Amino acid sequence: MKYFLGFLFSALLLAAPAARAQGPGNGGPRPGAVTDVPVDGGASLLLAAGAAYGLKKLRRRARR
Repeated sequence: MKYFLGFLFSALLLAAPAARAQGPGNGGPRPGAVTDVPVDGGASLLLAAGAAYGLKKLRRRARR
């Protein structure tokens, strides 16, 4: 186990510069191009899931 953790740490350390590397950019969006991003789809699902989880925890706490 000790050797595995050392190997894993070394592999992650050596892979870090390659993970941060980026290719040349394209100069940004063209003039007049639509750059809007629909944020509401995933955010509303996450909000609903958080509310449901909170209600579940509150109900469980009230039973005790």
